[in-house]
Amino acid sequence: MIKVSVMYPNSKDVQFDTDYYQNKHLPMVAERVGNALKGLELDLGIASRVPEEPAPYVAIAHLLFDDVASFQKAFGPHAATFAADVKNYSNVQAELQISKLIIFKTKD
Repeated sequence: MIKVSVMYPNSKDVQFDTDYYQNKHLPMVAERVGNALKGLELDLGIASRVPEEPAPYVAIAHLLFDDVASFQKAFGPHAATFAADVKNYSNVQAELQISKLIIFKTKD
């Protein structure tokens, strides 16, 4: 399993419409990539490790796929549409990271 993290850096000039992103953009992404998407999480930054400083990212979306190939096949044909929608919710370009997901079990 892989995790595709789409991270929106925070700054004093960042504009980010959380409602639009959560209720319009992410559902559009989920619909377009279809069954290749195995899970979706949204993190909204509220703080950093330093008190009184803002979170380093205003938002991070995590999308789960079986592997890089399935991500590329499902996401690639719609990448331009997804990118064109950014202007509707933010003035910042996202950073994207693809990670191998390793899940540890914790003791009960």
